[in-house]
Amino acid sequence: MKKANLKRSRKASGKLLPIKHWSHSSLMAFLRNPLAWYKRYVENIRDTPSNPSAIIGRAAHTALQHFYGGIGKEGAVELGLEYLRSVADFEINFGKAKSKRARKAKRTQMERDYLQATSFYLARAPKHKVLGVEVVATAQVAGLPLPIKAVSDLVVESRVQLGAIDIVDHKFVDSFSRGRGQKTLFVMQAIFNYYTVKQIYGREIRRFIIQECKKRKNADGSSQMRRYIIDFNDCAGDFEVFHRLVNDATSEIARKRLYLPNPSDMFEGENSFDIYRLGLVDESSNDSGL
Repeated sequence: MKKANLKRSRKASGKLLPIKHWSHSSLMAFLRNPLAWYKRYVENIRDTPSNPSAIIGRAAHTALQHFYGGIGKEGAVELGLEYLRSVADFEINFGKAKSKRARKAKRTQMERDYLQATSFYLARAPKHKVLGVEVVATAQVAGLPLPIKAVSDLVVESRVQLGAIDIVDHKFVDSFSRGRGQKTLFVMQAIFNYYTVKQIYGREIRRFIIQECKKRKNADGSSQMRRYIIDFNDCAGDFEVFHRLVNDATSEIARKRLYLPNPSDMFEGENSFDIYRLGLVDESSNDSGL
């Protein structure tokens, strides 16, 4: 693998690190599939096609970014659709849709799903006093050897505490989240956003609000929208776990190691195993002291 990427590395405890920062997505990728993480975040090779649902979600995020930035609903939806149509076929994992006709039908269905999802959201769009849209920030946190980076969909004035800030994250889903495991993922993401937003605004961050929008219409006519709220006043123990997890992950990438695939990874398992099968990563890639 390329060693030129290591020029961008940081040092921690005298050891060379292969990345410049942690993000929620990179940390989760490392925990799920270290070899796929190495390819994407160290070698910066991002050739794995995205699932249609992920592309629809990004298009919907584009629409909401423009809507909360001040553009009208129709214009915002059109800009999201423009993004969706700009995604090339090779960037999409079409699954069983192999023929040109099948792929065209799949893309048509993606557009229908996108338009339906955005119409559900914008029909009852939550109102906020918006301070920032798509806020990208990096923060150096005491006790962590690497900076952390996050993108916050919306930064808004808190409705429950005067002078404080809430962070809003939009998710377009096939089914509403439930269960304790999902809560853990939300809390870890929330803390990344907490530190980075605090770095920019310097104000108390009170809540992380996940606003889920279900893409397919509920048969019973119930709401397509659901909120999940994390109150940082209740997260002292979660911050401790977050720091320990990030530090342990940093220690792992600092040591000399082999990066092994996870074939059971539903997103990148097959791709990571192909890399392993072809021997594209071996011990020589870690000679730099990783």
